[in-house]
Amino acid sequence: MRAAISHKYGREYKLGTQPWTESALEPGKFLGNPSLSVVVSQYMVSLRRRKVRAGEIVTSARAIDESTMKKLWEFNTNFKKHKELEVASRKRKLENPELWAGYKVRLMLQTLYIVSMLCLLRYDEALHIMWSDIEFLTLDGQCVVKLSLPFRKTCQTGGISPFYLYPDLERPWMSAVWAFAEWWTLCMKMSGFKLHGYVFRSRSGHYDGINIEPDARMSSDSFLECFRNNMVDIGIDPRPYGMHSFRRGGCQYLAMVLRWPIKNVCTWGGWAENFDNPGTIFRYLLSWVDSPTIDRKDYFNPNRLGTDPCTACGRTCHCA
Repeated sequence: MRAAISHKYGREYKLGTQPWTESALEPGKFLGNPSLSVVVSQYMVSLRRRKVRAGEIVTSARAIDESTMKKLWEFNTNFKKHKELEVASRKRKLENPELWAGYKVRLMLQTLYIVSMLCLLRYDEALHIMWSDIEFLTLDGQCVVKLSLPFRKTCQTGGISPFYLYPDLERPWMSAVWAFAEWWTLCMKMSGFKLHGYVFRSRSGHYDGINIEPDARMSSDSFLECFRNNMVDIGIDPRPYGMHSFRRGGCQYLAMVLRWPIKNVCTWGGWAENFDNPGTIFRYLLSWVDSPTIDRKDYFNPNRLGTDPCTACGRTCHCA
């Protein structure tokens, strides 16, 4: 809410982004953005404490973890493929609740899930990806997807470093190369579909219908509804998840599963370039709403079960 008010005063009323302070030359006259005043800042800092005392709990979107991504991938990729579009009647939907979408819609969604998580994107940013932003390259004998975003929410003027995504044969549910290749191949088979315009299209007509118009982008509300239905498919309550779930989940995946240094995660994600706000990265890494990765009783347990073998060294210890 404060960001919206700051934007209103800064952009529409032309008051800029300077703090709200009294003019030294004209006592009684204030300059700058009222939303950035000391009083408002102090209020926002103490807001969470007052909400907790009032019985309210301030929560952030729960992060998507790798195991959830694997479940979604297995369910969506193994969904029955229909050669012809079928109309799902109300009775049929009640008998088969998974028929809220067909294979094509699910593959499109799975591609969006993967690219959002690996590139640390909010899902509304991923929905704006166009085919002109994607380039298929061959680097060191491997097929690579180069994603060049023209703008982001926190970088409206461009200058965003591209994302280079390599195949992941060990974790196909986290492979953007596989996802884009499958979605590209499926799009080429659709009658009248042309590979320009938005990558993630709105739904049309039948339960598995995809809009072939290049400018028919899937809306945020439509995606959120589809995502929640997809989570119900795999038996997970979708209510704790939101816009930042894939961005937070990707941050945790890079840091705790792939064990990237924090600096690499920051530079890859494109935020806090000067590292002047270290709290940003830790808010993505840690939150009480996320699923715990280890039981409290096992932190120092020497007999704790090992992890999956490391593909590089073969070790199963938790530090591998």
